[in-house]
Amino acid sequence: MLKRFLKNEDGATAIEYGLIAALIGVAIIAAVTAVGDGLNGTFGNVAAELG
Repeated sequence: MLKRFLKNEDGATAIEYGLIAALIGVAIIAAVTAVGDGLNGTFGNVAAELG
């Protein structure tokens, strides 16, 4: 039973999937922040030209 427990890799696989999901989440947040900053600048320029 102990050998079977030590060879079980289900928990390690779940942790790996969790880490991958977290990295994807961080990448999405970084991309949205960068795009948001760019759009904010663009809309600021448009507002300044119209005003």
